[in-house]
Amino acid sequence: MTTFPMPADEAGARAIQETLRARLVLDEPGPPPGTGRVTGVDVAYDDERDVVVAAAVVLDGATLDVLAETTAVGRVTFPYVPGLLAFREIPTVLTALEALPVDPGLVICDGYGLAHPRRFGLASHLGVLTGLPVIGVAKNPFTFSYEQPGPRRGDWSPLLDGEEEVGRALRTRAGVKPVFVSVGHRTGLDNACAHTLWLARDFRQPETTRRADALCRKALREATA
Repeated sequence: MTTFPMPADEAGARAIQETLRARLVLDEPGPPPGTGRVTGVDVAYDDERDVVVAAAVVLDGATLDVLAETTAVGRVTFPYVPGLLAFREIPTVLTALEALPVDPGLVICDGYGLAHPRRFGLASHLGVLTGLPVIGVAKNPFTFSYEQPGPRRGDWSPLLDGEEEVGRALRTRAGVKPVFVSVGHRTGLDNACAHTLWLARDFRQPETTRRADALCRKALREATA
């Protein structure tokens, strides 16, 4: 596990992103869908109290049964700045991941990887720090452009920064708006999309994200009661 000091300002945060980006591994396909373990991570905030709660939920990759789950409570120590969200979330997410009693396997973030202005979003940042394969599955396309994919489950279109494909708009349910998949670390884009479809069997979002979101919201209510 690699650690880093919390930057003092936005310039310091961007410098850390630039330094760590050199450690990205983008030539591994990642584990195949339906195997091993998959872990969803998510966070919830109480901005009035500067509290952030992270959750990590480990599922069996084949059955999607819950194998382990943890939460961690932290303080918000970095302001909200688009493109620098990792610095608000990662310290508490790391604490939750480290508390897991099993290896997390593939990690799915509710956020971005290469679909980021500096090609180093939360999923990439977390992957480099942990060494784990990580993908990002976001609800919105951030600042990038895309054409609507076809209406069927599994249809996709490239998420573009100019002419560069930084991810994909992926339809996980027929007739429902897509999610936005990007590579984080030690995975390929085709495989990231395949995992997303495998995990989004009944809902728009992957089951990993749904369970982590519910758990961190519950933990936040308890922490601020």
